Amino acid sequence: MPRIFDNIDQDLLPALQQTLEVAYRADFCVGYFNLRGWKQLDRFVEGWPGGDGHCCRLLVGMQQMPRTSCAPQ
Repeated sequence: MPRIFDNIDQDLLPALQQTLEVAYRADFCVGYFNLRGWKQLDRFVEGWPGGDGHCCRLLVGMQQMPRTSCAPQ
């Protein structure tokens, strides 16, 4: 079952750190990335050798919903 992290009752950072302690790769897709927050995670991934299957990938961006037109075509 998925867990929902609201940073009130469920904090994301400790759970993410616990997961990265035993991981050998990570893929993140986020709408916003605070570079100052990376210092909380970098020690977990800096020892990974890199390359396929042993790296951390980060995709940052926002998806825009498709526009719908009310004008007749």
